[in-house]
Amino acid sequence: MGVGLLRWIGAADGGSAHGVLHTHTMITATSLSMHFGGQTLFTGADLQLEPGQRYGIVGANGAGKSTLLRILAGQEAPSAGEVVRPRHARLGVLEQDHFRYEDVPILQLVMMGNHQLWEAMVERERVLATEPFDDTRYSQLEDVVLRFDGYRLESRAAKILEGLGIEAGLHPQPLRVLSGGFKLRALLAKTLAAEPDLLFLDEPTNHLDILAIKWLEGFLADHVGCVVVVSHDLRFLDAVCTHILDVDYERVTPYRGDYTSFVARKAEARLRLEAEIARREAEIADHKAFIARFSAKATKARQANSRQKRMEKIVIEELPRSSRRHPGFRFQARRPSGREVLKLEHIDRSFNDKAVLVDVSITVERGDRLAILGPNGIGKSTLLKIAMGLLPPDSGTITWGHETDVGYFPQDHAEALGDPAQSVLSCLWDVCHDEGMGAVLARLGAVLFTRDDADKPVGNLSGGEGARLLFARLSAQRPTVLVLDEPTNHLDLEGIEALAGALEAYDGTLIFVSHDRWFVDRLATRIVDIGPDGVDDYRGTYAEHLARSGTDHLDREAVVADARQRRRRSKKRRRQSR
Repeated sequence: MGVGLLRWIGAADGGSAHGVLHTHTMITATSLSMHFGGQTLFTGADLQLEPGQRYGIVGANGAGKSTLLRILAGQEAPSAGEVVRPRHARLGVLEQDHFRYEDVPILQLVMMGNHQLWEAMVERERVLATEPFDDTRYSQLEDVVLRFDGYRLESRAAKILEGLGIEAGLHPQPLRVLSGGFKLRALLAKTLAAEPDLLFLDEPTNHLDILAIKWLEGFLADHVGCVVVVSHDLRFLDAVCTHILDVDYERVTPYRGDYTSFVARKAEARLRLEAEIARREAEIADHKAFIARFSAKATKARQANSRQKRMEKIVIEELPRSSRRHPGFRFQARRPSGREVLKLEHIDRSFNDKAVLVDVSITVERGDRLAILGPNGIGKSTLLKIAMGLLPPDSGTITWGHETDVGYFPQDHAEALGDPAQSVLSCLWDVCHDEGMGAVLARLGAVLFTRDDADKPVGNLSGGEGARLLFARLSAQRPTVLVLDEPTNHLDLEGIEALAGALEAYDGTLIFVSHDRWFVDRLATRIVDIGPDGVDDYRGTYAEHLARSGTDHLDREAVVADARQRRRRSKKRRRQSR
């Protein structure tokens, strides 16, 4: 480790331990193209990404967003073209594999994000404990620690963890004590704590609650390096991005501004192109009409010939086809269930001596479209897992009604999709093999999988592809009850709209948790609002519930303000109790 670290110390003089390197461009991409088999994701992309700017990569699922991010980060080679990054730039890339860190203390894991600094700190402690004391080596290591402000690393890491909702009491414990979603938050904290010059984040908000998303928005807004992020969360893109990179029409088109600005400018550009094509087509039609009318007349023959030459020079560009496509989701219950679908009685559940659910009782009836809401950390996903038999309650009973066949969509798709080596086709075939191969392939096609995609291993699917495959399985199973935990997390705009439409038409019972306000407002006919003081069960839409209660769990500003007010009340109670 020592030789490699010494080599790095010498190289580091070209950069900066805090903030961006002294360069005008962080990434230059020239003539980038990417092909998979016979499919072109994008071609001829020329990009310049600048320090201090934040770039959001958007596009349909399968268009190549994550692929472009990996190419820019140097994790994947393009089919053609090149990417140039400053030689000594420090890269931060969000990891997804938490299994290798299961026994690592959470705070230590985050501090390991800046591996050069962490290695220097570890070796410095070893040098201090070794006789005879190596003064020269200690000075070299101390220089690295000072260069990276290593004496603030622990407090910085702790602050990031708390910002992402991982409480201080958990920091000394191994990563394995956290749930899957919170393990991914710890990996995000590890990436952020490194203070990289180039920060690459693929769907960083998927496992975050509203408070953590709001904190991350502020963190990225203050980050002085270059940020490249893939996200389907439009409010997050609006809050964070200074530029948008649109992957569509087999091109990568940069736009200045946030997501809302991009949508308007892209639509304007499309209208201008359509108008220009229409103008040229009208010009050609005018020339053709003149030629047909006057080419036989000797007095007009020269003009007709001139018009023919002018017409032949007019080039009409083919209007490109967008890669944005709407999946065909469809859900239909195999039969009506009994009137009483699910009864949860006096459910209690705690984790590490912290009560999450306290005396929760809900009765779900046939035809309900029930949204479970509540402040962050109140146990909404935990309640769904208890209902599904995936977690035992500490006390209470769960009773499913007559003729209830339940389809479950968990936040972690791997739980439901099974063997990662299994093919997409085989995964769907398992639940509808009686339909015949043609029908199964048609089901895959409806949710935007091609024939080539059918042989892809399930473990290689993107988040959006995994979600679409899982919805195809649920459609084939024809459950009488759908239980959905954050179903929009990995879907693009087209997918979210298609899912909402399919669930509106579903003739069974729907129970779901979502942070997407538009989605909840469109679907829910009943709101179960779980709070510290009990359950508020309201039959009506979210808008009606909000007008009655005034508590908006899906508005980020309101959630942050409410959390601050609760913290102030808690501090006041602690002062009064002293």
